[in-house]
Amino acid sequence: MTKKLKTSAAELVAAARAKIEEVASTDAIAMAERDDVLIVDLRDVRERQRMGYIPNSFHCPRGMAEFWVDPDSPYFKPEFGQDKTFLFHCASGWRSALTVATLQEMGMERVAHIKDGFKGWAEAGGPVVPPQSD
Repeated sequence: MTKKLKTSAAELVAAARAKIEEVASTDAIAMAERDDVLIVDLRDVRERQRMGYIPNSFHCPRGMAEFWVDPDSPYFKPEFGQDKTFLFHCASGWRSALTVATLQEMGMERVAHIKDGFKGWAEAGGPVVPPQSD
């Protein structure tokens, strides 16, 4: 028998969403046109290959986000040193909610996520670079 967890993944996501800025897909599509916004894709590289991705988005695998944003980390990426609003997304909004809550706790400012993720973006008619063909 599987032991019940003290806190479920859904509860963690709900708690994160209560503390962060969530952006509707239609608003995110408009924000993508701005020079002061960087869309950050947290999905696995295979998800990007299979589903496509948002044009000009920066790929940051979920497992590296905390290290890539930290200027004191040997893994720091200069994209996160820019004076921009960082709009994160994953497939459906769960991973990005957790990521943004963590980054806010680290002290990162001007950070939000696309509430319904890549799925919501595509359903709202946002531009997508098509999946790679084999």
